[in-house]
Amino acid sequence: MFEGRRRAATVNAWSEPQDSCSERQPVSDARRKRPASAPHLSCTAANPPALSQGAREIAAKCTGVGGPEEQICRGIFEIEKRSCDVVLTSSRLKWTTIEPETPAGFFPNRPKSLKVIVNPYSHKKEAKQVYYEQVAPLFKLADIKTDITITEYEGHAFSILKECDIQEFDGVVCVGGDGTVSEVAHALLLRAQIDAGRDIDSNFTPVRAPLPLGIIPAGSTNILAFSVHGLKHPGTAAMHIIMGNLQEVDVCTFSSRNRLLQFGFSAMFGFGGRTLALAEKHRWMPSNQRREFAVIKTLTNLKPEECELSFLPSKNSHLVEQEGKGNEDEMNAIEQCNDEGKWQSMQGHFLNVSIMAIPCLCSMAPRGLAPNTRLDDGSMSLIAVRNTSRADFIKHLKRYGNLKNQFNFPFVETYTVQEVKIRSRIKYGWADETSEENADFRSCRSSVISLKGNCPWNVDGDLMEETSEVHIKIHSQLITLYGRNIEECDDSTVKCSCL
Repeated sequence: MFEGRRRAATVNAWSEPQDSCSERQPVSDARRKRPASAPHLSCTAANPPALSQGAREIAAKCTGVGGPEEQICRGIFEIEKRSCDVVLTSSRLKWTTIEPETPAGFFPNRPKSLKVIVNPYSHKKEAKQVYYEQVAPLFKLADIKTDITITEYEGHAFSILKECDIQEFDGVVCVGGDGTVSEVAHALLLRAQIDAGRDIDSNFTPVRAPLPLGIIPAGSTNILAFSVHGLKHPGTAAMHIIMGNLQEVDVCTFSSRNRLLQFGFSAMFGFGGRTLALAEKHRWMPSNQRREFAVIKTLTNLKPEECELSFLPSKNSHLVEQEGKGNEDEMNAIEQCNDEGKWQSMQGHFLNVSIMAIPCLCSMAPRGLAPNTRLDDGSMSLIAVRNTSRADFIKHLKRYGNLKNQFNFPFVETYTVQEVKIRSRIKYGWADETSEENADFRSCRSSVISLKGNCPWNVDGDLMEETSEVHIKIHSQLITLYGRNIEECDDSTVKCSCL
């Protein structure tokens, strides 16, 4: 509809092509294109008559001035299926075609073709429903072509990305939980190393993932989606993909004896690993019940892991400030951590060890499991929980669900690091490189190695193969995710800064 004054005199307005009005002030910006031959509005005759003298007088009164070129009203109309800027003056009706038709120029990274991988077994087996009801319609409206694969077995996504021609797509989208995202991210990064000729059985420097990864949350915790989008909402995640919002994210490599085990964003050893392993043995239970059962059962049988931790502090690293602490030992630790390039080590019994390259936000930890970590700062948090009583350890866990400092305990140590090496003690003592049990270690690929007395690793919600020694290293901005870095918030409500 036109905006402004409307009078009967405008009905008899005559029109002319824009080319004949080139000497007049343009009514659109530089992106509006003049048509070669301007069409007529469908509501007017092919050759409408000129304004009568009486109509011109009425139009002049409507504008309040006597000038013949004063605008009476202006609006956007569809003319021959094209959007046009239409202007009515006291003497004529003129229009210019609006180019481009859509604001694609504002979204330079907007994908046109996506490879979509859906895990139908995630959470309550609702991933397919989430995608087809909440995401697919948005992709269709955005005119994004999709090639969809419904995974049928564990490792299926890995096989698909290993074999497909990824050059056909602008991005990859996975629909599922943290385990699905971890598998797809690992597959993308491993594919990049293979294509670049990197030897993953050596101390190599990884190359970036070739395509951005979109995460549609459909799991139980969705830590990765929460950390990137700030909330668990498939529609929000889909809009980030449609608009081409990109966020660079750090990734860790997990290796043993210079052999790559896995790419990942976060890992837990000890309580976190044992809880996941127990939950995986009870897959027949509903997800929420299975998780609660595993936590309670692991707490009941709580026991520490004897291991040695070595870490390389990152630039400007420091021990996270902890309320109520300030003794001489802590100050010495801070000075040691600030000494760049020097490895630090500690040995003892630990209930849990976490290494996280992202803040790991989720509904159960609104501030994040590693609240002082960022998505793309090139560092990771090392959180070591030493042996303590079950009651104190439970107090530590409960702190994650509120705004209190979960690290304000004498048995919790937190460092900002670049690299971490963890060597666990097995039944017959400390493992070494010449151990007979590790003699044929390089021949083991994706199968889980069961070393008696070893604790499993929880990497992004998936069990990683057990080994007595793991080397974790951060790689800055190794992968690109669809999303935006959320702003740091002071309350328990996680907010998204983009929508």
